[in-house]
Amino acid sequence: MDQSVAIQEKNEILRKYRHLIEVWTTRKTTKDQWDVRRAFRMAADAHKDMRRKSGEPFILHPIAVATIAAEEIGLGRTSIIAALLHDTVEDTDISLDDVEKMFGNKVAKIIDGLTKIDEISDNNTTAQSATLKKIILTLSDDVRVILIKLADRLHNMRTMGIMAREKQLRIASETLFIYAPLAYRLGLFSMKSELEDLSFKYSQPEAFQEISQKMDEIRQEKINYLLAFVEPVKKLLKEKNLHAELEINEKTAYSVWKKMYRTELPFEEIYNSFSINIIVNNGSLDESLQCWAVYSVVASIYKSNNKKLRDWMSTPKANGYEAIHTTVMGHEGHWVDIHIRTKRMDDIARKGYAAYLKYKGDSLETGSLDRWLKKTKELLMENDEEESISFVSDFKQELFSDEIYVFTPKGEMVTLPKGATVLDFAYAIHTDLGNQAIGANLNRRLVSIDHKLLSGDQIEIITSKVQEPTDDWYHNAVTARAKAKIKSALKNKRKRFKAKGEEKLQAIFEKLGLEYNQRNLQLLQKDCKAKGQIDFFYFLATDKIGINEVREALHMEDSSAWSRIKKFSFPFISRTGKKESVSAKNKSENLAIESDEYIDMVISKCCNPIPGDDVMALQIPGEPIQVHRVDCDEAVRLMSVYGRNIVKGRWKQPEGYTYLAGIQIKARDIVGLLNKITDLISVQYQLNMHNISMTNKEGLVNIIIKIYIDNKETLKIIIQQLNKIPGIIKADRTTRF
Repeated sequence: MDQSVAIQEKNEILRKYRHLIEVWTTRKTTKDQWDVRRAFRMAADAHKDMRRKSGEPFILHPIAVATIAAEEIGLGRTSIIAALLHDTVEDTDISLDDVEKMFGNKVAKIIDGLTKIDEISDNNTTAQSATLKKIILTLSDDVRVILIKLADRLHNMRTMGIMAREKQLRIASETLFIYAPLAYRLGLFSMKSELEDLSFKYSQPEAFQEISQKMDEIRQEKINYLLAFVEPVKKLLKEKNLHAELEINEKTAYSVWKKMYRTELPFEEIYNSFSINIIVNNGSLDESLQCWAVYSVVASIYKSNNKKLRDWMSTPKANGYEAIHTTVMGHEGHWVDIHIRTKRMDDIARKGYAAYLKYKGDSLETGSLDRWLKKTKELLMENDEEESISFVSDFKQELFSDEIYVFTPKGEMVTLPKGATVLDFAYAIHTDLGNQAIGANLNRRLVSIDHKLLSGDQIEIITSKVQEPTDDWYHNAVTARAKAKIKSALKNKRKRFKAKGEEKLQAIFEKLGLEYNQRNLQLLQKDCKAKGQIDFFYFLATDKIGINEVREALHMEDSSAWSRIKKFSFPFISRTGKKESVSAKNKSENLAIESDEYIDMVISKCCNPIPGDDVMALQIPGEPIQVHRVDCDEAVRLMSVYGRNIVKGRWKQPEGYTYLAGIQIKARDIVGLLNKITDLISVQYQLNMHNISMTNKEGLVNIIIKIYIDNKETLKIIIQQLNKIPGIIKADRTTRF
């Protein structure tokens, strides 16, 4: 290496280290600083010959992780040392014993936890679910393990531009599916937002760029508007002797896109891309009184939308978040979101669990976050490893859901995710109560077990000793706890059918003249989609699997279930590195492939991709390759589990092949509208319509049209032409049909 380059790198490393020391704001005695310095030297020496893929010295990564831990999370000496050394045990000759001898048991335990998370192989289908379980189980031992892991992931996401596209997709989906929800649940809102935005940037670069550009275009106009908006608020706060800081908060590109996707609105109609934070600081005055006093000032100037008033102080979120949220009507008919919180609440909102612990101090009171950690560990310990993938999907959904607060007959409050049912409540109280539930008295009226609960409901569960869970219960439950308990009960119930199932299968094999051996059993079980032998023999015993299914499964070359699925070809670089074009197995070829073997393929119905869409393909063991749009929620979930199996792909446009796409139209109900729409699609563009549905309400109509189309560009032209028809308010693509 050139001498001048080496000197530059050394100076950069020292500069980054000094910055770490500057942003370290917790206790910093001479001994603490000396210990951190020793850890830095130890890490620098261990990683001296190592470089990142970007070419920069590897030591810059642990320094960056330690800086995030200190500056953005507010962690101290032990965490900074662990962050500096977090890759040494796994990647260098330094052992855990070496770390323990030099820095003590606490640092060694944190590094051991981080190393074990990284050591989990991601070559099997349960890898990411196992990773999440390991992470959560470490929370109650030492929450600093996951906090440092989140800092590590954040820095990796910030420096991911050098990686290959398929690796970016895998890491981005895993981040969006696992790490962002964990950051949110631990109260690290700023980190959660950045992790989401970076995931969005790498998974959907075009959409990210488009929204970022639009945000840039409106930023100054929005800021000017909000500065004028807050002036009368500042003036009245000063008159009332209420000390507060007002700041403008800008939403991330991802959060704006998510709202656009959820509401099916264009960017221009998303009103709250910017909001106001009011941070109150009135010394010893009661925090609740401070916030409500500020709210009364705002409400005296601007009209508040009471439907959007949220009090997160009396019932804080499970991640410890407290605030008053309100939406008020500003000048010129614009809605403005306002978040009111004290300095303590704001610190917790920004730095999460570390700030929560700081303010909790020696208090013996158990907070909502403590209760959540305790419940989570219990649930993970109870859950069957066999069901880990679906369990993680359910659990992840709970991490992000809004919460409701309901009450037992004795007035005890129970926190559940929004959308929870009577069953979820029953299982939250006790497993036996859930297993025997037949209904509930809800606010003194009788409701069924699938009834959805609302905040403030008081529930008394009605039970029967002869009741037991059924298959339908699983779909009526929302919480991971309830689903895990139902699965366990169903499994125990199905075990009783094993002997009967075996007896039936032996009779079928004898009738077909087949040998009853392990190979045939495994082949049959795989083709029938049974998750395990318990389900497999239960399906046999209850006639869900019969002689026809067995005949098909054991004659794969003639009548395999897969032969009924269209087979396509798709492009990817084979393991040998070859780029050999292979034809599809049928004439309706729609994707190109580069491989040395035939690949079975299905286009997913959850997002209905068409040529021109940004797509990904995923090889799930034992199934055809699935093609999804990269913005599909199901694709994100699958990539987080089967991330190593992402296949590089591009569309190959064959002549004459069409795909199902959806168009949603909002219009005024005028005579002849439908004729004009169908004339444009069927006559002018000669496209086949698969289905058309229409609903009418108060003079407005909502029309969903499913058409067969060749590519995204044609669909775009059709939508542009539809928007020119008099009476149509808005026409746009939809995948929800």
